[in-house]
This record gives sequence, C-alpha cells and structure tokens, in this order.
Amino acid sequence: MKASDLEYRKFVVGGVAILVVVVYILRLLALQLMSDDYKKNADSNAFLKKVDYPSRGIITDRNGELMVYNQPSYDIMVVENEARDHFDTLEFCRTLNITLDEFKGYVANMHDKHRNPGYSRYTEQMLISQLSDHDFSVFQEKAYRFPGFYVQRRSIRQYEYPYAAHVLGDVAEVSPADIEADDYYQPGDYIGKLGVERFYEKQLRGVKGVQILLRDAHGRVQGSYQNGALDQKPIPGKNLTLAIDKDLQALAERLLEGKIGSVVAIEPQTGDVLCMASSPSYDPRMMVGRQRSKSHRELSLNPWKPLLNRSIMGQYPPGSTFKTTQGLTFLSEGIITDKTPYPCYHGFVFKGLRVGCHGHGSPLPLVPAISTSCNGFFCWGLYHMINNTAKYGTVQNAMNTWRDYLVSMGFGYPLGVDLPGEKRGLIPNAQFYDNAYKSGWNGLTIISIAIGQGEVNATPLQIANLGATIANRGYFITPHVVHAIEGEPLDSIYTTRRYSKAPKWAYDLIARGMRSAAMGGTCKALAHYDFMPCGKTGTAQNKGHDHSVFMGFAPMDSARIAVAVYVENGGWGATYGVPIGGLIMEKFIKGELSEASERKATEIQNRRINYGEDDR
Repeated sequence: MKASDLEYRKFVVGGVAILVVVVYILRLLALQLMSDDYKKNADSNAFLKKVDYPSRGIITDRNGELMVYNQPSYDIMVVENEARDHFDTLEFCRTLNITLDEFKGYVANMHDKHRNPGYSRYTEQMLISQLSDHDFSVFQEKAYRFPGFYVQRRSIRQYEYPYAAHVLGDVAEVSPADIEADDYYQPGDYIGKLGVERFYEKQLRGVKGVQILLRDAHGRVQGSYQNGALDQKPIPGKNLTLAIDKDLQALAERLLEGKIGSVVAIEPQTGDVLCMASSPSYDPRMMVGRQRSKSHRELSLNPWKPLLNRSIMGQYPPGSTFKTTQGLTFLSEGIITDKTPYPCYHGFVFKGLRVGCHGHGSPLPLVPAISTSCNGFFCWGLYHMINNTAKYGTVQNAMNTWRDYLVSMGFGYPLGVDLPGEKRGLIPNAQFYDNAYKSGWNGLTIISIAIGQGEVNATPLQIANLGATIANRGYFITPHVVHAIEGEPLDSIYTTRRYSKAPKWAYDLIARGMRSAAMGGTCKALAHYDFMPCGKTGTAQNKGHDHSVFMGFAPMDSARIAVAVYVENGGWGATYGVPIGGLIMEKFIKGELSEASERKATEIQNRRINYGEDDR
C-alpha cells in the first residue's frame, strides 16, 4: 500500500472522528441550553404548580333573569410519582362510592395518551371529575390515607330553567382536538360545546390562576413557594346578557309542544333575538355533571333529532312568505308598479303549465295579491322578469339580478348569528340552472321559486329576519342572541345596518299588503289585536302534509317585534303559523296574554301532530 493511501485514510478516519465529536457537542448544547425538558423535570420534583380555575361567566336574559350560573364541584387529582404503589384500593373505592372496575377505568383513561396527551407521573393528572358535595366531604376526612391524591375545586354549570337549550348550549370536558387547537386547555378542563357556551367560550372561560407549592426531597408539599409571591390569581369569565326574553322563550316552547318546528322573534331596530325555540327540544339541566355523556348519547340517538337547532339548521321552503321578496324585486326592477294587475284563473295558467291557487278576485295588483297570497300574480311577475331579454339580454343575467336582490335581503348565505352551526339555505343562480338543465331553461322552467317552492330554501331565522327588514323598511341588523358582554362591546356586525337593494317605498307597499292580510286576508285571525300587526302566511308544499308558515311584525310602524313560525306538516299557514305568531307578538308587546289568548295558547299547546317515520 502506498504511503499516500495511508496518509489519505488517516485524514478520513480523523475527519469522521471529529465529525462525531462535533455532533455530540451540538446535541449536548441543544439539550442543556435550548431544551427545557430537564428543567421541567427538575421543576416538577421541586414544585407543584396547582391551577386555580376561574369561575365561568354567568348568563342572564334581557331582563336580568338568571339563566346559567355556577355551583362548586370537586375533582380528584393524582401525582402518581407520589402515590404509594400499595395503597388500599378497596378503601379508596369505598370512600368515593365507586366500584373497583370503575376505578380501573379511570386509571386507564388517565394513562390513555389519546385521551390524555399530557400524561406524566410527575404532574397532577385528572383521575375522577365532578364529585358531589357528599363524596367530597367523605374523601376529605380520609385524604391522609391516600398520599399523592389531591382535591381540585372547580365549578359546574347549572341551568335555572328548562328552556332555551339550543341557545344556551352546554359545557363538557375538552377533547384532544380542543387541546390541540388552543394551548389554554389541558386534559380535564371544560369547554363550551354548543350554543352561546361555545360561541362565547373565550369570554366566558376567564383566565386561569396558579399556585406554586414547594416540595421536599420526598415529594411532600411544604407550603407556598416564596409565600405565594409568584402565585397568579384567576380572573373570572365575563358575564353575558342575552337578548332572549325568558318568558317569551317559555311561551314559544310551550306552543311547539307535540310539534316539529321553530319559532324565532327579533327586535327589528336592534337585531336582538327575543326568542329562538326549536322543537323537539330538551331540558338543558340534563347536560350537567357526570350524567352529561349518557344524556347526550340518548339525545343523539333519538330519531326526532332534539339536538338539532331547527331555527338555524333547518332548511325549508319558505312558501308564500317569500312572495314579499318577489314583490320587492319586481317593483325595484320596474317589472311591475303598485297598480300592475295580473290575472289568476285559480292559479297561473300559461302554455300548458298550471300553478294552482285558491279562489279570490282577479285580476289584482300587488297589495291585494299579498293580502290574498295570490300564486298567479307572483308567477306572472317572475316570468316577465326572467324572460325579459330586452332588459337583461339573457335569462342568465336576469336570474343573477334576481339572486342579488335575495342575497341582499339575507338569503342564500349564513346571516352570521352568534351561534355555531348556522346553515345557509339555498338561493339558486344562473349557473345552478345551467348545470341542471343542459338543454336550456327560462322563467317557466323555474316558475315555482316565485312562490317560495322549488329549489329555494331558507332557515326560520332568515324568514324572521325578512320580517324585521320589512318592519325597518329596507335594512336589518345581523340577528344576535347576546345583547351585551360584560366590559366588552359586541362585534360591530351586531350593531351595523345592512341594507337591501330594494328601496324604502317598495317596502312601504309590502307592509301595506301585510297589514291588509292581517285585517281581512289570509292572516285575518290577527284582526282583533289592537297593536296593528302585519302578517304573511305560507303553506309550504312537502312530500307529506304541507308545512304551516307565518312571518309578521307589529306594530305596523315603529315595529317592536318580528316573528317567524314554522310548523312541519302543520297544514295551512293559518292553522298553526298565524295563531302562534299572534300570541308571540301579544306576549311581547302587552307583557302578558289576555284570558282568551291564554285559552288559545293552552289549546294549541295540547294539539299534537301525528308524525310518521317519513316526517323525521
């Protein structure tokens, strides 16, 4: 072997050795200077950092009635490194009134890295949550027998009334996804899961505090570190004042008993949601404490879907309530004037197509067409708009113009209510129909959308918001269920006016039509009220019995309340929609129901609709 080869190998071996040494040095530097893993382990031996949980913000209704508050609760925490390996397990179980199998299940959950990704033998871990006062007292007397086990004081939610479950929501233990999404949380923490509790979680939860306790070499707690100088006190969550009127909510839920549907009421000038009832519902007090998991499972398996908030998640044909939007659009686009008459031969009859209608005078202009809910009038209006190529050039341009009006009125997209899970409904555009009808389409092809049928869908909240927009003569404020947040302004979207494309004078005509409907048209059951209600019925076609729909507001000028009622398979709008809507308006405006109205409310409450499996 040549000397030069030996010399080369010497350099290679030396270089490799130097590289290995450099890698080890860099790793040691990383561990000692840049990684705090060892520091954390050392700290966990010397200190016990005990979390102080803040009290969650309370929730009241618009009148200051307490709806949600806190009660003390106690969790059993364990530092396994401190716990004796051979402590009396059976005595521990007897003390907490649990079985040995239950104890093993709690331990298994604590060790489960998926359920509890932050598990460590050296830090406090949640073992058992939400002890009752009695179990806590018994454990406190015997706590000295179980070293390494500690009591963590918490609070759990209590719901004062059996109402507004879908609005309020509930609180439960965080999931791994919650922990991953927000480093505020650690295993065993609670978080809002639904409703206001979820949407306003960051305001309600407050800020955690911490106590730093000093431990000796054996892990025994010796007291506060530096006499508590480094401790941080928890900051309570912010209180919420709902826009909901508790008594109005109770009435709405009462009137929906035995029915599937929704009642939504809005204060037009503010966008405050005065009530939001969805049926079937459930008692929010079911979703408290250790029974929550069982209750939630039972509700989720119920075929009638009581967990579904139909007010914002139900997507229904709006039926004849939608005719108001059509009148606004046709007026604004110059398709009609307030005097334009259209015929109705018991419906719209043209080129072999017939859309039926009930008997009334014919021909007639806009205001009586709304009052009598004439199908023929609004079908003619849509046909003359969509097929007006002289004005729009193509049916596609006409259709998208139509769509833009509806979107400006709050349809086709989520309104932005302060609740999770709101659906958008459906307002079709030209592309939708181009995809559906490859061979072409025109106003006759899609005529049913003129009367709120066909492809059009809306949520009850959107229908109530339509009533609020008409009451305001052309604008709405995004509906919201929270009226005020302690020490913090509402998001600006809940205080900003959103204007429709239709002008005020067009809304004046629609309001006149709705007032006429209440005086002697399809909503004549409202005629006896002295607060000048305005209304529009809807009978939404369905594969089974029709849905009963109502949209209205009162008084006619300077309205205080707008209401939407949707009762699935309830038949004519006048059967359920109108009387329920009238009672809701009376309760809010008058403060109470008259004796006659109370009898009517009881009669409606006791009516049951016989739903079959296909109606679910």
